[in-house]
Amino acid sequence: MQQTMHPGPTISVVITTYNRPDALAAVVEACFMQDDKNFEIIIADDGSTANTRETIDRLRERAPMPLKHVWQPDQGFRAAMARNRGTLAAAGNYIIFLDGDCVPQRDFIARHRALAQPGCLVSGSRILLSQALTERALREHIDLAGLGLPERLRYRLRGDMNKVLQTVLRWPDLGRMRRSFSWRRIKSCNLAVWRSDLERVNGFDESFVGWGHEDSDLVLRLFHAGVARKDGALATEVLHLWHREAQRDEESSNRKVVLERAANKTIQAVRGLREHRGEAPFPAPTS
Repeated sequence: MQQTMHPGPTISVVITTYNRPDALAAVVEACFMQDDKNFEIIIADDGSTANTRETIDRLRERAPMPLKHVWQPDQGFRAAMARNRGTLAAAGNYIIFLDGDCVPQRDFIARHRALAQPGCLVSGSRILLSQALTERALREHIDLAGLGLPERLRYRLRGDMNKVLQTVLRWPDLGRMRRSFSWRRIKSCNLAVWRSDLERVNGFDESFVGWGHEDSDLVLRLFHAGVARKDGALATEVLHLWHREAQRDEESSNRKVVLERAANKTIQAVRGLREHRGEAPFPAPTS
């Protein structure tokens, strides 16, 4: 019997941001320096001011790959909506979600491409950086992804990085399929999903109010739709720039919704990708 060959993914990286242009620039610059440059960048902007648009315009002038900016008005925390609009603007059939404060290492795209498999999502992890290292890196434009092992070890010993080996070791791509499923600890700051799977579940659910668990909800609904999870640890780690914790007023109610959907085997988002089809893009603000 002849084996069916699946074509490799065309990749779109959807980067969420909100009024932090210095961190966004560090993330996008690291994308420019990827070993594998065969992808596009979509900035999914949750209502930033003109400073962010100006930063993106400057970056676009020297981008070695296509770079788009998708903006929506600032009406509170609406990351789910921003990611949905970013997905709809993407040309790729494989979407890698990345936050605008998570700096990818040089082989980030290459490792995600190698792990891409039909019927699977890939959940990556992050390395936490201290406030001091974050502020210095942004002020002095330090190439965090290009740090050597001695420098990383020094930062680890000083408490400026919470992990080191995960940034330099690469585990073989075999044995990454998770046999048991858990929606906990999966973050959309580093998550790769086939576009067809996102469309099947109607993307992120914008009915979630405030911060928290809209990413867990997506992964849970994908699981109910038959999508398996591959672990991207020791392959796709990102360097997470420090920031103050977001307000979590709605976290407990959002978590309750996820638990209800786990019990009900929910697949479809109440309000997601389909609700945005055909809409005209919002113009980003100018100074």
